[in-house]
Amino acid sequence: MKAQLLTMSTPDGPFTIIARDGAVLASGWTAHAAELTGQIHPELLPDEFVPVQELGEISDAVVAFYAGDPEPAMRVRVLQKSGPFRSHAWDVLRTVNPGRPVTYTEYAELSGNPKAVRAAASACAFNAAALFVPCHRVVRTDGTLGGFRWGLAIKESLLGREQR
Repeated sequence: MKAQLLTMSTPDGPFTIIARDGAVLASGWTAHAAELTGQIHPELLPDEFVPVQELGEISDAVVAFYAGDPEPAMRVRVLQKSGPFRSHAWDVLRTVNPGRPVTYTEYAELSGNPKAVRAAASACAFNAAALFVPCHRVVRTDGTLGGFRWGLAIKESLLGREQR
């Protein structure tokens, strides 16, 4: 199976997207596709990558985000696969309003299981489609940033952009 590969320049550094049939399989702040492929479920993992110059609405959504409009990224199709809780939790992340981060505890509650704080944190950690599934919008209960696969400086930048 073939997938498209695009690396874009952003104010937070290179942003690479792996997409297939108009859906994001993986994305993140790296110039190296190999840093993304490990997050793709084995059943969805492409065996060939075709470099492209743009990805239509997918790359347009990244441009819009950095221009101050985070909403188009939430309309981009994402293709991830996992168990029922994690898959649902990824869908829930896409409903968290920009500029209004939630805590891991609130995220677990929104995902339907208030006691599943660790499972909610795990959903963030295993999210392959950064930006399009905005795991950066989840913070610790004390308001500190917590973790982020792409680094706390990028998480802080993304949250700051959404505050404006």
